[in-house]
Amino acid sequence: MEKDVFCKIVAGEIPCYKLYEDADVLAFLDISQVTKGHALVIPKEHYDTFLSTPEKIMHKVFDVAQRIGQIAIQFLGAKGVNILTNCYEVAGQTVKHFHVHVIPRYESHDGFELELKANDEGLNLPMIAEQIKNNL
Repeated sequence: MEKDVFCKIVAGEIPCYKLYEDADVLAFLDISQVTKGHALVIPKEHYDTFLSTPEKIMHKVFDVAQRIGQIAIQFLGAKGVNILTNCYEVAGQTVKHFHVHVIPRYESHDGFELELKANDEGLNLPMIAEQIKNNL
């Protein structure tokens, strides 16, 4: 199996602007900065998505993401932070390696737009809730 770009970064085959590293997690600046300080946090071991990542590793990744978000607000002048991950191509995942985006947000138009629009027409919310609840 060919390594994805994040596995190559972990292996040192591709350089990065490293922010944090421990035995399980690596954080670095996204080479395509959406806003100043846009970071990626990844597990060093390969997992395709958030949905397939073991709980212990997922928690470590999000702990680091939280810390980077706090630092962006305290030291980069961000007024907020988007923390997000995409699972599968239809949801916008372009690298098949679990990663979390930490995107600092600034008061002036920073070029990043995330808009959630309600699309609940014809949905049976009680049935959907029951399906999810019964399978948790």
